[in-house]
Amino acid sequence: MSRFFHAGDSSSESSSSDEEELYSEEEEVQKSEEESSSEAEEGSDDEDSDSDEEGKPSGASKFLRGDIDSDNSEDEDRVTIVKSAKDKRLEELEGTVRLIENAEKINDWAVISTEFDKLNRQIIKLMQAGPTPKLYVKAIADLEDFMNETIAKQKVSTKKMNATNARGLNAVKQRIKKNNKDHALDIEQYREDKEAFMESDEEEMPAPVEKTKKPKVSYAAGEEIADDEGFSTVGRGGKTLQYTSESILKHLRSIVESRGKKNTDRLEQIRIMERLLDVATTPYQKIRVLLTLISTRFDLTSGSASYMSQEQWKLAEHEFGSLLEELESEPSYVVVENAEDWEDDEKPPQPAPGEKLRIPGSMVSFVERLDDELTRSLQQIDPHTAEYIERLTDEGALYTNIVRGMLYVEVLKKDAKLETSQESTNRIVMRRLEHIYFKPSQVVTILEENTWKAIPAELSSEITPRGKEINTDSLIQTLCTYLFQNSEGIIRARAMLCQVYFLALHDQYYRARDMLLMSHLQETISNFDINTQILFNRTLVQVGLCAFRSGLIYEAQNSLQEICGSGRQKELLAQGVMIQRYSQVSPDQERLERQRQLPFHMHINLELLECVYLTCSMLLEIPLLAQTGSSPDIKKRVISKTYRRMLEYHERQIFTGPPENTRDHVMQASRALAAGEWKKSSDFIHSIKIWDLMSQPEKIKNMLSEQIQEEGLRTYLFTYAPFYDTLSVSTLASMFELSERKVAAVISKMISHEELAAALDQVNSAIIFRKGVELSRLQSLALTMSDKASGLIESNERTLEQRTQGTANAFERSGAQGGRGGRGGGRGGRGRGGGERGGQGGRPRGGGQFTGGALGGAVKA
Repeated sequence: MSRFFHAGDSSSESSSSDEEELYSEEEEVQKSEEESSSEAEEGSDDEDSDSDEEGKPSGASKFLRGDIDSDNSEDEDRVTIVKSAKDKRLEELEGTVRLIENAEKINDWAVISTEFDKLNRQIIKLMQAGPTPKLYVKAIADLEDFMNETIAKQKVSTKKMNATNARGLNAVKQRIKKNNKDHALDIEQYREDKEAFMESDEEEMPAPVEKTKKPKVSYAAGEEIADDEGFSTVGRGGKTLQYTSESILKHLRSIVESRGKKNTDRLEQIRIMERLLDVATTPYQKIRVLLTLISTRFDLTSGSASYMSQEQWKLAEHEFGSLLEELESEPSYVVVENAEDWEDDEKPPQPAPGEKLRIPGSMVSFVERLDDELTRSLQQIDPHTAEYIERLTDEGALYTNIVRGMLYVEVLKKDAKLETSQESTNRIVMRRLEHIYFKPSQVVTILEENTWKAIPAELSSEITPRGKEINTDSLIQTLCTYLFQNSEGIIRARAMLCQVYFLALHDQYYRARDMLLMSHLQETISNFDINTQILFNRTLVQVGLCAFRSGLIYEAQNSLQEICGSGRQKELLAQGVMIQRYSQVSPDQERLERQRQLPFHMHINLELLECVYLTCSMLLEIPLLAQTGSSPDIKKRVISKTYRRMLEYHERQIFTGPPENTRDHVMQASRALAAGEWKKSSDFIHSIKIWDLMSQPEKIKNMLSEQIQEEGLRTYLFTYAPFYDTLSVSTLASMFELSERKVAAVISKMISHEELAAALDQVNSAIIFRKGVELSRLQSLALTMSDKASGLIESNERTLEQRTQGTANAFERSGAQGGRGGRGGGRGGRGRGGGERGGQGGRPRGGGQFTGGALGGAVKA
């Protein structure tokens, strides 16, 4: 057996010496302190240990066992000083104040600024638990005095403070004045008598309580052990939460202060506020709770990717309605944006007689957020499901709240003392307009009727009075006129576009066109935000469709050309995101693009739009192609490049089957019209099923038939005019099934526009074509070459002017009288310039050298 085990077995003195070597010096000091504090307990522990050692193994196991037992006994016997959370926070506060004082000694304002922010964060929890610590009052009062001294020194000092210190000083200067206002009374008492103020603080400081370690059995403070019926709600720190009408404002303040912080359970906050709403007794309490509750519900969906659930949205909408009812029933309380928050949670404010109590909040912002959340949910839901239809039914309740909110804002606007801004009224009127401008008049009429039924009878509006008969045209006109008079910038432009859209939707083309042209928005629309540009594109497209329904083919094609000719209809109308293969679109840009998409019920049918555009292009392009083919002297101009490209691709196909989609129908109709088969072309156009989506499909088809007949006649005359000397009007009328008067009108128009070299013989009812007017192939090529040569000369002169920067004529040869064009000075010489010899010659025989002209002479002089 080893010496170590013998030693441990034989003598207790050697074992005790070995154990002493295992302790560190710190442990010996600690042990001596513990032995002096608990002698009585040691005796009992020794007796227990002696009795335990009997019958146990000796040696190494005994040594190790004794060590473990001694550790356990030390843990049990140690006296710990238990500090409350308040004491710990006070210690942290003292440490921060000490750092600020040290930084003041070395004039380090960067550290002072950082620690001052930390100090204000620490004091929040201490103030929740009790009164403001006087150490904090002393620190901020001394800091303000030191700051004022530093600023005074800097004004007279020639040495500037470094940038870091200056930033810290400015930060403290901005924050401390606002911060010290809240503690002005305490600071004033401190400055009157500093020693007495701080001595009272020392008396209030509780002494730390010494406790011996007890078994870990703890009960929540305020918990009733005998309560078997239910459970009480326990908050942080184990205290039972009690919701009473007196504590409502305190709970609300703690909830507001925790907004935006991490690990905040918003659903729990909502449940707390729902209970607070139940125990609220005064109108002020109810209004404050509802304002905070609605805001917290909106905080549930702070991310841009998600949307508010239907359940939470309906609860928020119901609570907003309750808030409006409370405000309407209690006119002495008003919610305005420019009000100051009430600081005293113990004593709620009371409105003075004849005055209104202002509560900070924004009713317009709530309306806008409800609208945005509904729009966001409609963007995310699949539009081809029943869920979308069900969600869309919430728009009626939202529109009612918008109108009711507008009535409340009007009431606030009447009171000049409240100083409410005109912008709030404009924003809510604009929201109302944006919900009705794209709807048919029948839908708007039903929506307005249901809205006014849901609003109390005693409420009315000055902008749109209740008693007037609901007329959709006058309603849109009234709202837009109000915004024209009282707003500017984006809201005015959007109101103008909404009215133009509504007029175009209801087939009032000329009014819509005149308003759009008078607004001059097409010149400045690029300066507006993207949502307004999208609205402009939608309005432009709707004006084009209105022109098409009115039979104005040229105007319709002009309106639709910019949108449909680009091939980006989805993107420009915000009806889909087009992700190209090699596009440089970042994920953030794509996310923003998806957020701008319109809900499905606001979409314009893109297939119908393409069909209208291609049909208009066909009716304009086919006669133009026939005209340029028969008259080479006419410059080739293109109305629609997109249509030309499609037509060329279709003509290159070897085999053409029956049309399958809208584009195929229009292309085959174009080929038939170019060949003179107008009936076949009309049948192709009529067989397109998309026309049934328009309000009066039969009227549209009849209009298209007439247009195809007229354009077929023009195409025939352009194509076959060189082969006729005379042509009877009656023959043309029978070929195209038009009246002779209509044929004569079309031909007269072509002759007056110099499209057709002919004369109309009204006596014999015939067309007499003039021969020899058309240029030959050689003549047309010569004219083309002369045009290109003149263009080349002009571009050459412009290039020379740019290169020489206006000194192109400086190197001309000088002449006294003959100048550049003279044959010599005074008819004497053959040179270009004349000269000093009175006309004996400009350039000497034998070829004199160029002298540099006027500029050369000036240089020589």
